[in-house]
Amino acid sequence: MMNNLDERRARGRQVLKEMFGDKFLAGYEAAISGDGFGAEVGRMALEFAFAETWGNPALERKSRSFVVIGALIAQGRADELKNHIRAGLNNGITVKELEQAILQIVPYCGFPAAAQALESAHAVFQERGIASTSAKERGIL
Repeated sequence: MMNNLDERRARGRQVLKEMFGDKFLAGYEAAISGDGFGAEVGRMALEFAFAETWGNPALERKSRSFVVIGALIAQGRADELKNHIRAGLNNGITVKELEQAILQIVPYCGFPAAAQALESAHAVFQERGIASTSAKERGIL
């Protein structure tokens, strides 16, 4: 665990940049600057979730992405799931691996959760020019 606050923030920024890219980082930094509503929560996420947790080398980021994606599917957090599908792809998860992870969720979280996850994945794939069919188009959602 890092003790120096500036060091934690720098590490958190580096992790965000690597996972989400420069544009996301710039927007994130703008959102956490000053005293605006929610800024403190964003700073906490930067210092703890990204610097301390995502930045911990004990588990590779690809594996961490699978854990977070599964948790977000279980919680039904579609918007945050899209962010972490983006990060997961950046962290090395393949489309086929993501599909298998969603299939693994079915016995534990049910078909509605899997269908919602497929829809979130489809939205991210469209952004990236990856061919896919939505859950709605398949009649699953």
